[in-house]
Amino acid sequence: METIKETLFSNWNFMRWVRLALGIVAGIQAIQFHDTLLGFLSVFLLFQSLTNTGCCGAGGCAVPRSTKIEKHQEIEFEEVKEK
Repeated sequence: METIKETLFSNWNFMRWVRLALGIVAGIQAIQFHDTLLGFLSVFLLFQSLTNTGCCGAGGCAVPRSTKIEKHQEIEFEEVKEK
């Protein structure tokens, strides 16, 4: 299981930054207009960005972590000549 530190500080992609920005903007607007519903939306977006989850609960729509392992293999080429 991932630790909280790994979840918060790794795998920041474009959509995670968008959710964070929208959550902050919505939070500021909720405070300015005393809007409770917008405040809940802000908390929801901030939660999604910090935990790297999607709309579904319990990790159903979690963004998959990159498990790409780079292997440097030597590629052999065979030269084919025409007659």
